[in-house]
Amino acid sequence: MLNKVVIVGGGTAGWMTASYLKAAFGDRINVTLVESGHVGAVGVGEATFSDIRHFFEFLGLKEKDWMPACNATYKLAVRFENWREKGHYFYHPFEQMRSVNGFPLTDWWLQQGPTDRFDKDCFVMSSVIDAGLSPRRLDGTLIDQPFDEGADEMQGLTMSEHQGKTQFPYAYQFEAALLAKYLTKYSVERGVKHIIDDVKQVNLDDRGWISGVTTAEHGDISGDLYIDCTGFRALLINKALDEPFISYADTLPNDSAVALQVPMDMEKRGIMPCTTATAQDAGWIWTIPLMGRVGTGYVYAKDYLSPEDAERTLREFVGPAAADVSANHIKMRIGRSRNSWVNNCVAVGLSSGFVEPLESTGIFFIHHAIEQIAKNFPNEDWNPNQRVLYNRSIAHVMDGIREFLVLHYVAAKRQDTQYWRDTKTRAIPDSLAERLEMWKTQVPDSESIFPYYHGLPAYSYMCVLLGMGGIEMKPSPALALSDPAAAEREFAAIRDKTRRLTETLPKAYEYFAQHH
Repeated sequence: MLNKVVIVGGGTAGWMTASYLKAAFGDRINVTLVESGHVGAVGVGEATFSDIRHFFEFLGLKEKDWMPACNATYKLAVRFENWREKGHYFYHPFEQMRSVNGFPLTDWWLQQGPTDRFDKDCFVMSSVIDAGLSPRRLDGTLIDQPFDEGADEMQGLTMSEHQGKTQFPYAYQFEAALLAKYLTKYSVERGVKHIIDDVKQVNLDDRGWISGVTTAEHGDISGDLYIDCTGFRALLINKALDEPFISYADTLPNDSAVALQVPMDMEKRGIMPCTTATAQDAGWIWTIPLMGRVGTGYVYAKDYLSPEDAERTLREFVGPAAADVSANHIKMRIGRSRNSWVNNCVAVGLSSGFVEPLESTGIFFIHHAIEQIAKNFPNEDWNPNQRVLYNRSIAHVMDGIREFLVLHYVAAKRQDTQYWRDTKTRAIPDSLAERLEMWKTQVPDSESIFPYYHGLPAYSYMCVLLGMGGIEMKPSPALALSDPAAAEREFAAIRDKTRRLTETLPKAYEYFAQHH
C-alpha cells in the first residue's frame, strides 16, 4: 500500500495539504513535510472563497478555534472601486441569486430596476457591507440567510459537489503566515513529521520518477508520493521533472505586485467586511482589513509601470501609516503547469499554477487541489486514469478562472490610460469571445458560462458584467411579455430585509473584539 507522502515546501499550501491529508487518512498515511528555513512565503493570499469553510469543517475546526490565532475577519464580498470610472464602486457578494418566474432577479433589474445599483437592489449583502456590519450577531447566530448551517447531509462533500446547493454568506480574510503556523501545530500534533532543511537535489530513478530528495542536513528523504509546494520555483514539477508551463500572459499581463502589511488601529478605522480591489493607472490595489492591520498591495504589469513607481503609488494610496512599513516586491508567474500530476509528483499551490489575485483564487486553488488528491489518492498500480482525472480537474479550474478574470478587464468601462485602453484590444480566449456575444442578449446562466467546475456560479458573471459597465446588457425579450408584479415584490422584500438587518446587526469590529 502506498502510504508515504513527502511534501516539499511549507507555507499555506504545504500545511493545508499536510493537515487535510491527515484529517482524511489519519494514521493510515505517513506524512513528512520538508521546508526551508530560508525561503520566505509569498504571502499575498489572505482572502478566500466562501467554500473555504468546508476545509475547516473537514479538519474539525470551529471559527473560535482558528480565527483569533490568524487575526481573521469575515469577507462578505469583493468591492470593486474605479473600474467603471473614478468614484464608482459595486459589490460581487456571497449571496444566492434570487429568481422570479424562472428568470434571475438581475434580468428583471435590467428590465425595471428600482435604482441604478443592481448590487443593492438584487442583494442584501451590499448594504450590510456599506454599513460595516457583521454577518453574525453578538451571540454568534448567523444572519438569516436561506442556508442550513451544519446540515448533516451536506457534510463531507467536495466544493464542486456543494456548488449550486448552498451559498454561504461569507468567506474569510486572514494572515496567511499565521494560518500556516496554526496548521503546523495541528498537523504535527497528528503525526506529521516536520523537517526544516534545504532541499539540495531532487533524485530521479531510471523511469524518471522521483526516488527521493537530498537535504543539506538530513540527507536523503524518500516516499511514495511527492507533493511540490515550493511556490513559483516549482522545484519538483517544473525543474526536476521538466513539465512544461503554460503561460497566461497573453490574456492576463499583470505579472508583478508590491505588498505592504500596515499596522492600524482597527477599532478606530473600523472593519469593512470585504476585500476591496481599487483600479489604478496600470493595475489595481487590494485592501484586506484584518484584526490589527491591513494587508494591501498593488498588482500591475511591468510593461506599464516600474516597481519603484508601483511602490510609491501604493504608499500614497495607504497614507502616513505606510511610512515605516517594509515593502515586499513579488514577481508573479501567471499560468499553469501543463500537468500538475506527473509520475509520482503532484504540484499544489503556486507550483501548480496561479492567476493574479483579483478574485482571491490562490487559496481556493490549494483547497481544490488537495480535495482532488484525497479523492484520487493512488495505490500500488499507479493507475494512470487517476492522474488523468486529476490533471483534467485542475486544468478546468485554472482555465475557467482565467476566463472569469479576463472578463473583468474586457467588461471594465475605464479607458483613461494606455493600460486600460489595451484591455479592450488584447487577445481573449476564443470561448470567452463566443460567450460574450451570447451574454449581450441573454444574461449568463449555468448553461452559458465556462462549462466545467471552476468555483464560480453564473451570478458571479452577472455581477461583473453589470458592475463594470463596459458591455451593454439587455434583459430577456420574454420579460416584456411577463407580469412584473412578482419581481416588484421581490425587490421590496430585499429592501425590507436590508432595513431589518442594518438596524440589528453589530459592527464587524464590535463582533470580533468580543469573540477574539
